[in-house]
Amino acid sequence: MRTRLCLAAALSLTLLPLARAQSASAPRRLNLDDMARMRAVSDPQCSPDGQWVAYVTQSTDVKADAHHSHIWMASFNGSRNLQMTASEGSESSPRWSPDGKYLSFTSSRPGPAKGSQVWLLDRTGGEAEQLTAVKGSLESYAWSPDSKRLALVVQDPAPETKPGDPPKPIVIDRYKFKEDRIGFLSDRKTYIYLFDLATRKMERLTQGSYNESNPSWSPDGTRIAFISNHDKHPERELDGQLYVATAQPNSVARAITDSSAFTEDSRPAWSPDGRTLAFMEGAANQWGAYTMQRLAVVPADGPGQPAVLTTEFDRGVSQPHFDSGGKTIEVLAADDRSVYPARVDIASHQVTPLLSRPIVLSSLTFGGSCQAALVAHDDRATEVYALDGAVPRQLSHQNDALFAQLELGKVRDVDFKSADGTDVHGLLITPVGYHAGAKVPLLLRIHGGPNGQDGHSFNLEGQMFAANGYAVLAVNYRGSSGRGQAFQRAIAADWGDLEVKDLEAGVDHVIGMGIADPQRLGVGGWSYGGLLTDYMIASDTRFKAATDGAGTGFTVAFYGTDQYIIQYDYEIGPPWNAKAWATYQKISYPFLHADRIKTPTIFLGGDRDSNVPLQGGQQMYQALRSLGVPTELIVYPGEWHGITRPSFQRDRMQRYLDWYAKYLK
Repeated sequence: MRTRLCLAAALSLTLLPLARAQSASAPRRLNLDDMARMRAVSDPQCSPDGQWVAYVTQSTDVKADAHHSHIWMASFNGSRNLQMTASEGSESSPRWSPDGKYLSFTSSRPGPAKGSQVWLLDRTGGEAEQLTAVKGSLESYAWSPDSKRLALVVQDPAPETKPGDPPKPIVIDRYKFKEDRIGFLSDRKTYIYLFDLATRKMERLTQGSYNESNPSWSPDGTRIAFISNHDKHPERELDGQLYVATAQPNSVARAITDSSAFTEDSRPAWSPDGRTLAFMEGAANQWGAYTMQRLAVVPADGPGQPAVLTTEFDRGVSQPHFDSGGKTIEVLAADDRSVYPARVDIASHQVTPLLSRPIVLSSLTFGGSCQAALVAHDDRATEVYALDGAVPRQLSHQNDALFAQLELGKVRDVDFKSADGTDVHGLLITPVGYHAGAKVPLLLRIHGGPNGQDGHSFNLEGQMFAANGYAVLAVNYRGSSGRGQAFQRAIAADWGDLEVKDLEAGVDHVIGMGIADPQRLGVGGWSYGGLLTDYMIASDTRFKAATDGAGTGFTVAFYGTDQYIIQYDYEIGPPWNAKAWATYQKISYPFLHADRIKTPTIFLGGDRDSNVPLQGGQQMYQALRSLGVPTELIVYPGEWHGITRPSFQRDRMQRYLDWYAKYLK
């Protein structure tokens, strides 16, 4: 392990913000090597005194073919950026002790106990010290207000095996039995434990037999609110309930909400006086794939009837935080290509945006006079910003030097009507160096979800295409978030219908703008974007090339093989139901009518994907191969739904570029 700069020494340094020097050379285009040069910034945390923001920076080690993350700090006045950890492994989840004495983090670096553990950096100086010795899997943790204890979320350890022991059969007896990045689900439970810093003793908060998550300490430290699902068959329900327990070992948890509240699995927030809890309300299982979170409050001594505060706002919100007076709650609101902070008045339910659009924020953090967040832009990587004025003020500068070198494609909003008159919105990136009047090849790149949105944040994939001469269209089709509940739910049990109409209208619109060459159209996406790619090429022969990542065209064949059994049964129904069977046949039309497809298409996926298993790509590949349509199947070994190995990420981008160039240039 390399020596880490001690905290006391680091705080004594006066460093200029990282990488502010502008490149003296002419701007250049983005290239594949830049994928490894970019740093991902995440998880900002304001210090209690409001003077610092700790955050995580992830970089790529090309030689090791791996990503590494380390803890950094930025001073809130913007004068300094300091790297606080530098082990040969990785560190994440920085958290300040409320008394300001420690900066803690999680790491699997070598220490007295193996696995991911909580480590402490003493602000007076010295090396990091391993604090916990958890035997299971440490999922998350939270400091008590008096800085004397931690609430640890720990999954039971896996059964011990001796080297050379033969594998044992996997016995499954549960309804939902698969999850991406886990595989087959076991009966290992996740519980909340109380960890005492002085004695190093760890004891369970409750004695229940249900999974627990997202602990939140009351302001006086006497209680802990958390999420747990106490349904008779919890694996059949998407949402849990809100519970409160006395912050002592072996407490009895008290239900604050019931199953009718559809409590989302996110951290609840306490009012300053400890009398009220704010939480995110979701939706019934029928609408689970199209959940638009609403802000709700409930008395902390419940049970009581929750009051939903954002019913009239009709936009999804997240990350509630009470103001110091307890009269308003700040949230993040997802609204038509933007995500902005908004203030919700508890008494009147009025929602007031706090920053102008377009803007995309995430990971709000508060401490003392510090308020900060991650802020994204069309033409810059996401960084940490202070929120102390009308315009966010940049604090971290991990990617400034790289982006100073780059010439990027221009991003603009595009709004148009779908075939039935519905207003649909999206984003268009024009190629680097584009001149008005030129007709260029267009790539329709479709986001996944479908419950998500393309917004005003840096689009690496889109900018890579723009650097190679393509216009790139991203459409927030029906089913996407940011346009209200009815817009999201419009596609329920009717996949591949309204979305296709919206996507087709977007392509026609860009052709009508005189930008897209109608003879050089490509399409592609990942996950639900891959699924919609199959629908598009089975519906429209105009596309000359397509890339389908982790998609499927034969939905009914996935029943019982992926992680979406709740959605199948509640949204559509089981296949042996006659009405449901007709729906499955309808939404499986890309495979059942593969003979309509003329578009050369590559199919890509990870061989361990439990979200959209590789069989979806395999089936479509085999269909096109049998029909004589040019096609390839790319399998990434050891990868789940998201491709994480750096060399595979680069390989995928290279294959996209090569495939589109072959048929569109």
